[in-house]
Amino acid sequence: MIQQSDGVPHDATPMEDVRLSDPGARLPLPDTVELGRINWVYAVPIATIHLLALAAVVPWLFSWTGLILMIVGVHVFGQGINICYHRQLTHRSFQTPRWLEHAFVLIALCCLQDTPARWVATHRYHHQASDEQPDPHSPLVHFLWAHVGWLVAHNAGTQSIAAYQKYAKDILNDPFYMRLAKNPYLALYIYAAHAALFFLAGFALGWATGGSAAAGLQFGLSLLVWGVIVRTVVVWHITWSVNSLTHLFGYRNYDTDENSTNNWFVALLTVGEGWHNNHHHDAASASNQHRWWEFDISYYEIKVLGWLGLARNIVPPRAKRMAAAQARRAAAAP
Repeated sequence: MIQQSDGVPHDATPMEDVRLSDPGARLPLPDTVELGRINWVYAVPIATIHLLALAAVVPWLFSWTGLILMIVGVHVFGQGINICYHRQLTHRSFQTPRWLEHAFVLIALCCLQDTPARWVATHRYHHQASDEQPDPHSPLVHFLWAHVGWLVAHNAGTQSIAAYQKYAKDILNDPFYMRLAKNPYLALYIYAAHAALFFLAGFALGWATGGSAAAGLQFGLSLLVWGVIVRTVVVWHITWSVNSLTHLFGYRNYDTDENSTNNWFVALLTVGEGWHNNHHHDAASASNQHRWWEFDISYYEIKVLGWLGLARNIVPPRAKRMAAAQARRAAAAP
């Protein structure tokens, strides 16, 4: 039995992998999309970073340290998106001190995935119209549209001051986020600065251990290519897979009114974001883990922040919220 969003049992096989969309079916593009108008602010960085990432095939630019930094960085920097942009800012699933929230945002900006207000507005809009025509990135249009195409085509419904004010007004109340929204190129400068730090640290270490500027240049470039550029591309595609794969392939615990699924592969890559049907059923919750084996590492990390006194008001799953509400009503009853 699968539970519907309203808690009514619904006959289905919870572990059955299903494809919810007909490969030949197509959802029309949002009316606000202008296909003939390229969003160069997104298109140029996406194309440039992908081209630069091809340098990873050059043996001279490889180092084991760079590879390790890439693997570790996918998690550390990716959590700026998963934990901060998504669960904290978009859904308000928990709170942290403002200094820590801003630090998480700086980490997220090093993923080159947009400013907080723009990211939040787009994702909230997605929840409002998921897998319907206004949805900014439904794979029911087609897979590549949901994965990356929606970023490079101008969409007035999400890429406008009016959209940010409507869907992310609470974010814009923070002067730091307002400044980023008004000056999106600041995100590029922050990304460039962190890339320069990787290179300079590698150059200094390589020169110190290798005894020459050439050794420093090689090691610095290896950290730049692997620790920054390749890592950025990997985090991009992991994030984009939530938009594309988890609305096409997987199983459903809940009969929600869109095509969200739980996809174990995406959940593994995103340390919990791939339990997407669970998330659409209960977007307010800080946890996407609804079955014992649906491990949500991101939620455990939020809990660790709570134990350290760095996170508060962590929103539990709906079932626990309902049980707590019933307990309070029972305690208040005469």
